[in-house]
Amino acid sequence: MLVFLDFEASSLTKHSYPIEIGWVFEDGSRYSSLIRPAPGWSDWSVKAEAIHGISRRQLEREGLAVEQVAATAMDVLSGHELCASAPSWDGKWLSILLRTGGFPRHALRLKKSDDVFLAAARQIVGDRLSGERLAELVAGAIAQTEPVFPAHRALPDAELELVRLKLVRDLSAQHASR
Repeated sequence: MLVFLDFEASSLTKHSYPIEIGWVFEDGSRYSSLIRPAPGWSDWSVKAEAIHGISRRQLEREGLAVEQVAATAMDVLSGHELCASAPSWDGKWLSILLRTGGFPRHALRLKKSDDVFLAAARQIVGDRLSGERLAELVAGAIAQTEPVFPAHRALPDAELELVRLKLVRDLSAQHASR
């Protein structure tokens, strides 16, 4: 089953680490957790904090241990098709989470959500639309769902990707029925 995954992080530097994870399955089941920084995770950006609104103190109080979050991710997500809007960033933080949690860093892999949207549209419309028109359909669905005030929280960002998939499928079905 498709699963959309998102992270919030301490910063966007090479020393950043995940501070929140959220995912939503195609059937709507979901999970979200703050992640307590592991020993040695000291990178912190006040600019990033201003965007996501999560303080380091909040992580210390409310976050789950890295090992617990990694074990949950492995248990729940293994065998599913994982997607992210920014797989290079989210993949970095997923690798850090897994490795720090005692799992192989590539035990879970991410695909780019846009590629999944294109494949879903192609499956519905077949050859009725050119590759260029299909890309326009997906880009239009993304533009329609662009939030005025982005959440910058893991679960709402993952849920937005599911909304986009559903819209891509609806728009594709409309084109297929013409």
